[in-house]
Formats: sequence, C-alpha cells, structure tokens
Amino acid sequence: MKILIKHCNLISVEPDRELFEKDIDILIEDDIIKKISKNINEDVDKIINATNKVAMPGLINTHAHVPMSIFKENLDGYSLQEWLTQKIWPAEAKLTDEDIYKSSIMSFKEMIRTGTTTIVDMYFMQDNIIKAAEDTFVRIELTRTLMDSDGNGDKKLKELEELIKRFTNNKGNISINVGAHALYTCSENYLQKAVALAKKYNLNFQMHFCENAQEVKDIKNSYHVENPGEVLEKYLEGTNAILAHCVKLNDTDIEKMKHLNISISHCPISNLKLGCGIARINKLLEEGINVSLGTDGQGSGSSLDLFEAMKFTALLQKGINENPKLLPAYEIIKMATINGAKALKKENEIGSIKEEKKADIIILDMENPVITPINDIFSAIVYNTKGTDVDTTIINGKILMENKKINV
Repeated sequence: MKILIKHCNLISVEPDRELFEKDIDILIEDDIIKKISKNINEDVDKIINATNKVAMPGLINTHAHVPMSIFKENLDGYSLQEWLTQKIWPAEAKLTDEDIYKSSIMSFKEMIRTGTTTIVDMYFMQDNIIKAAEDTFVRIELTRTLMDSDGNGDKKLKELEELIKRFTNNKGNISINVGAHALYTCSENYLQKAVALAKKYNLNFQMHFCENAQEVKDIKNSYHVENPGEVLEKYLEGTNAILAHCVKLNDTDIEKMKHLNISISHCPISNLKLGCGIARINKLLEEGINVSLGTDGQGSGSSLDLFEAMKFTALLQKGINENPKLLPAYEIIKMATINGAKALKKENEIGSIKEEKKADIIILDMENPVITPINDIFSAIVYNTKGTDVDTTIINGKILMENKKINV
C-alpha cells in the first residue's frame, strides 16, 4: 500500500536535516518511508492532508507493564514495596488469560491514541500480550519477567527461552528481550543465568534498578557491595541493557555505568507518584549515558501518555538544578524518539523520519487553543501538547488512527 502525507510540517529528528521543515511530503510504501521532499506526485492508495499539522517520529516508551491498565489509580497510601507485596502481586496472581488479553488491548489502544508507536514491556503470560499486539498491529519488545525470590526462577527462565526460540526469526512488530525484575528479587546466581540467556541469543536486557532508597539497601545487603553499580560492572559487561528508573544513583554508580552499554528509561511520573525521588537525568546526560523515556505501568504511572513524561522530565531537571537552561525542548523530543531507538539498538529502523526507515509516524493537530499561538514549535510540543492532540498514528506503514479515530 502507498500512502502520501502532504504538506506537513516536519520534525524528523535526523541530524542531516533541518530541525523543523515546512510544507514537506512523505511517501510511504508498505512499511517503509520511501521519499521525503516537497511536491511529491505519485499514484497512491491514500493521501493524508497534513496542512498546518506536524509530522514527527512515533514515540518510543522504553518501560511499561502493558496489562496494568486495569490497575490505574490504586496506589495512594502505599510505598513501592508495600504496593507490590500487598496489592499488585496478590492481584496479579489471580489474572486469567482473558484478563491479560483484554487489559493489553486497552493499553495498546491508549498507546495508539497518544502517539506511542513502540513499547517495551515487562510482564508475564506473554502469549496473551502478543495476541493483543498482533490484533492491534503495534510494535512491541517484551519479556517474561524473571525473578527467583518466589522459588520459581528456573520455570520462568524456561518459559522465556521457549518464547525466544519461537520468535528468533520474527521480522514483524514483535521482538523479545530478557528482563530480570530487579536485583532485590533476583539472587546473584540467578542474575548470572538471566544475563547468560541474553548473551546466548544476542538480545537486549532490561531490569528495574535503584528505584528507591529501600531497594538500594536491599541490593547492598544481598550482593555485599558498597554501591549497586558494582553489580552492573561485574555482570552486565557485553550486554545491551535498559535500566528502568535509576532514581538513587550516586556518582560512583554513574561512573561505572559509563563504561557499559547501558541506557536509562526515565519514568518521572511513576517515580514522583511512588515517592521515590527524582533521577539525576541531567548528570547522566552530561556523562554521555543514553536516556530514553518510559511511563511504567499505569498503576503507578497513571497513563501511557509520553507527552506528559516529556513535560515532567524537562520541568523537574530545571527545577531541582535551579537552571532553566537545562534540557532544551528539542533534546527532550529526542529522548522520546531516537534515544529510545538507540536503547533498543534499533536506531537504523525506527526513532526518526528518514528514507528507508520503518514508517512509524505520528501527526499532531497543533491548532488546539491551549497550544496556540506557537512561538517555539519544540517547546509547544514538550510543554503544551498532550497525547490527545495526536491526530494520526501510523505504525509499520499501517494507519491505526486517523482524525483521532482509532481503526483497530
């Protein structure tokens, strides 16, 4: 199928193009962006008139728990560990296949509605999540969460390896990584098994890390280290890792992370809501560490709206550092797009609008009175735009939402 986007204002996030271009056409053939220029004239199956609208890369959410749409707003009054042990884990133990499928459908529709085109998931009962992803055509990289604190660690490893084997040669929207829940739920021996699995199949590795002060204490006690970063240095060499949260990192932790292939998934809204604190994102960026954005599950993150995450990220770093010059809006947009692609080692496929890349594109309606007048387009997107301002969502060349109407 050929799709032609006409007369858009383009934010490509490509270093060899202008940051903002007006009156640009984009030609899509099947799942690939074939041409980007002015005045494209081709016979196509579909024309999208994007006059006065902004086309940009689809957003990439590098940390979520997709089926947790059913746990929205049940957090108040609990710390992270209390919430997990007293509410979430007991409730999750009762979930059925149908529960997982239907709640995943809800999340994927929310994702399409708010402009996210790729999501990284950590959960269980993956076949139901995969079926929901296939039915909604979204792009997802997921894992079967690994932990051995409940005594069933080897069973989880076996389940994940079986899943990996089924998707080894998959060329579609679904890919698998290896996800250890956290150091405080994985013994040292079990962590080594998880990392070995990622290396065996050359897969990305993901894990919650240093989300709050209690977790840091637990890591130090369980792994007998002075700093949690020592565990990363000892075991993550040779992996491509995405670490979610990283709120409680000290300078030593960050120094050790610099020499590893690690990206951070920053989830500011979840961190605030759980009372965990504020990650040192500006410091991480200064040290050359790749930072992407995540929402966490909706139980703690409330929604999958990455536009909210962009705004909170910018405001928090300016505020806690008392420096309004930190994190320019365009850099925040990169965190939600190309940085996420880099975290997944997929920057040659997604994360920017470029010829021969996958056609993951969103179109923003910028005529909302809340947004206008626009004095700076990048600031308007980061500070005034919401997920509900997304007009069109295209994933892998499929129009999944147009004129704010979801088509799946």
